[in-house]
Amino acid sequence: MPKIFKFTQFSLRDLIVTAGPATLLVIGLCFVAYWLIDPSPPKQVVMSTGQENSAYQEFGKKYAATLARQGIQVELRASPGSRENLKRLQEQDSGVDIAFVQSGSTEQAEAERQGLVSLGSLFTEPVWIFLRGNKKISELSQLKGLKINVGPAGTGVPQLFKSLLEVNNIEATEVRLGDLDNTPATVELLAGRIDGLVFSSAPDAPLIQMLLQTPGIQLVDFPQAEAYTRRFPFLSHVVLPRGIADLGKNLPARDYHLIAPTATLVAREDLHPALVDLFVQAAARIHGGASWFNVQKAFPTASYTEIPVARDAERYYRSGPSFLERYLPFWLANFFSRMWVVIIAVGALALPLSRILPPLYVWKVRSRIYRWYGKLRAVEQAIEEVPAERRAEVYQEQLQRLNEIEEKANHTSIPLSFAEELYGLRSHINFVRKRILWLTQGQ
Repeated sequence: MPKIFKFTQFSLRDLIVTAGPATLLVIGLCFVAYWLIDPSPPKQVVMSTGQENSAYQEFGKKYAATLARQGIQVELRASPGSRENLKRLQEQDSGVDIAFVQSGSTEQAEAERQGLVSLGSLFTEPVWIFLRGNKKISELSQLKGLKINVGPAGTGVPQLFKSLLEVNNIEATEVRLGDLDNTPATVELLAGRIDGLVFSSAPDAPLIQMLLQTPGIQLVDFPQAEAYTRRFPFLSHVVLPRGIADLGKNLPARDYHLIAPTATLVAREDLHPALVDLFVQAAARIHGGASWFNVQKAFPTASYTEIPVARDAERYYRSGPSFLERYLPFWLANFFSRMWVVIIAVGALALPLSRILPPLYVWKVRSRIYRWYGKLRAVEQAIEEVPAERRAEVYQEQLQRLNEIEEKANHTSIPLSFAEELYGLRSHINFVRKRILWLTQGQ
């Protein structure tokens, strides 16, 4: 058995010599393609969220937990709000890759110039105006002279609220506007030091939930909500149903008409496509359920955003997750979806190679036999037309040469499937030897 193994071990060597260059070429092309396509996303991404106890902050935590299960670390950075998030995305050195931005914060041309893309609208952010006391207010003109907190400049609320005042022909100076963060502003409202405050947030925010159930705090209704949506296309008309906050206590005690921009997930256009897929899939899980203002699967969506939607996100909203994403782990589905062109190219290259390499391998093995045929032919030529006086000497030399050829041929290792070639060589050596011996006897 050891001799048989020794006799057959060189088939692997011949295969490596034959197929090695082509294999290295294919592997090299795959590495180059992998480097150019870059299918593996970075392991860390920075997300700008919002203020303490805001919906942006709460949803940011959910995104971080969801992507952590795929091995992606999401670093959350607190922010005053939408406008600051937009500013961070526009500044290349801020380090922020993705953020929550309120609709109406920018324009399409400006977003394209800044290299920003939307990953979809996530949820509505109604404008909540909470006031102390029981005085019924149905129009914004009734807020004149009141001290209303609209939040710091980094949020989207100050600009939005000023726009609402403007369409009501109210000067910003006619309302005393404050710039406290949401949490301290709520403390000031409950303490009676301000008259009201304005939020633009999903109802998931803890402060919204608390204020809706706090005695002595009223929510301002927008009976002209539909008219506001016609003046501001990025706004929508939503209804807060009676009893939605607490059915047992019937809070609120009636339906409220509100106006609402939408929260949009915005990223730099150079965000890795695999991360785009992950964030969009996470958005579908986090925001896809029914809420106070929408039915199930109404969000996320490619609508309600003035920022161009990323191509991969648009594909997801149009067709849902791909076949690979449904049945394979994320990293494997992402690899195949990003490398499918290379896989097809390698398959197309492998087809002609599969026809070329086997004959080449056969030739490589047989070439070790063929070289001895060359020497055998040289022996035959050496005994042709030899002068009579030198025949004995030449014949003896060639017999010795045949012995050497046979000795070396016997030690030539080839696969067993080619043993017939080796035995054929030995038969031909013996045939030439007999011919020389016959010539020697006939001198």
